[in-house]
Amino acid sequence: MYLIKRLGFLLLLCLSLNAAAQTTPATSPASTTAAACPAILHYTFNRLQDDSKQDLCQYSGKVVLIVNTASFCGFTKQYEGLEAMYAKYADQGLVVLGFPSNDFGQQEPGSSKEIADFCYNTYGVKFPMFAKSSVKGDEANPLYQALIKATGTTPKWNFYKYLIDRHGNIVDSYTSVTTPESGVLVDAVEKALKQK
Repeated sequence: MYLIKRLGFLLLLCLSLNAAAQTTPATSPASTTAAACPAILHYTFNRLQDDSKQDLCQYSGKVVLIVNTASFCGFTKQYEGLEAMYAKYADQGLVVLGFPSNDFGQQEPGSSKEIADFCYNTYGVKFPMFAKSSVKGDEANPLYQALIKATGTTPKWNFYKYLIDRHGNIVDSYTSVTTPESGVLVDAVEKALKQK
């Protein structure tokens, strides 16, 4: 009789432990990603092509080059170099993020569709692009406000660049005259890609 009671107790204990294990919330991949996402990427923007919401945390762990772009600027040809850089280093962990802006010389007047068509049809742009927004002053989008605050430097013109390492640290910022082919920028990107 004692043995039967003892086995019954053990069976109840096992069942209650199993039930507790099933009700304990497991860490989901989404919560793990959110926890691992650096503060500089904790923003959501609409995609340029279709206005769908895009969480920048999806780029956690990557080297990120952020560029404010414009379709009718003397630096617009940098789209070609940016796409080439993205294609060359994407497999190693680089992502280029484009933020069209009409802040400088009114050189990005078009709609999202017009900008998306221009970027793809003229330069074959495949790197992620986001809906047109402001990148300077009080109207700057929240990512650019954070970049400006962290670096103490604001974009001076179209195709100003910020480089962020895999841990969300800002490596440096680069003026519009620093092309994607520039040794300074290429060296910085390659160095950031080697760091784990």
